[in-house]
Amino acid sequence: MNWYQSCKRDLPWRRTKDPYAIWVSEIMLQQTRVEAVKRYYIRFIDRFPNTGTLAAADEAEVLKLWEGLGYYSRARNLQKAAKLIEHEYNGIMPVKYDDLLHLPGIGEYTAGAIASIAYCEAVPAIDGNVKRVAARVFGIRESIDRPDIIKQIRKLLQNVIPQDHPGDFNQALMELGATVCIPRLPKCDICPLQSFCDGYAQGDADSLPIHEKKAPGKIVDMAVVLLTCKNQICVFKRMERLLHGMYVFSLFEEETEPKQITLLYEQDGIHAEYKADLGKATHVFTHRIWQMKIFHFTLQTMPDQQWLNERHGMMVTAHILESLPIPTAMKAARKEALRLIAGYARNEGE
Repeated sequence: MNWYQSCKRDLPWRRTKDPYAIWVSEIMLQQTRVEAVKRYYIRFIDRFPNTGTLAAADEAEVLKLWEGLGYYSRARNLQKAAKLIEHEYNGIMPVKYDDLLHLPGIGEYTAGAIASIAYCEAVPAIDGNVKRVAARVFGIRESIDRPDIIKQIRKLLQNVIPQDHPGDFNQALMELGATVCIPRLPKCDICPLQSFCDGYAQGDADSLPIHEKKAPGKIVDMAVVLLTCKNQICVFKRMERLLHGMYVFSLFEEETEPKQITLLYEQDGIHAEYKADLGKATHVFTHRIWQMKIFHFTLQTMPDQQWLNERHGMMVTAHILESLPIPTAMKAARKEALRLIAGYARNEGE
């Protein structure tokens, strides 16, 4: 704990005991680097300083502020939980670990972090960094992905967590894992836990923790079509679970040949003309990998409004496109889309 007080990084969410702010930071930090989270956190808290403002916001605005962080279900669950707090908890966040677990998107780690840091409840907060520290210190040489091993780690930490400063204890372990007890090449020579670390004593700290091998993500070939009509481009709001609520361009899964795409449009009553191949892009999701080919197709006339409505689509200008929540997977395609629209505007002005 003394090590933590003298060596901890100065992070914006460590300057508050507000449970809402701590909650937002912990959700953002899942699967995301600290440096990337800093600017998102400050901007998000400035716009949504409490559960009331978040609950009342339009989902598109919430997703737009989250744009680039990925794993957008985190933002949707955050807002869903905020609405629940406003409507069922009178705008006050639950104060107990067990009650926090009932909120959407809050699991054991996030509940432990909020409860210990904001409310001083002596419960562990076990993230990836803490798992690594625990595996090395306690000499756990079985897969830490197993539920029974996670249960074992929780019990071991519960036995040593202090009653007076549990939040500092949890954050100290997280900080240690992030800065000293790092993957592959732990800095054992400067670690404050060196004297009673089993991994260090046995000389195998760098090989711990042990993980189960994960199956590689499924590769999905995807055509991303920039369907334009003069200075506007067609976008669609995703209703599927993956990227739900985000806006994407016209997508064709497992079909990347322009001739076939033209036929598919015609079968759908859309007369689109293939113009150009605009390159490739790859995006890795948790369980799948999109290998994308980006194409430009043009329309002579605007698509029928009913066709758009049925597909949650709309034709937008560059200004509107930049205001919509667009997933990182569409980053390369959006760049090309804005270039196409700008090119049309230049041609019109000549």
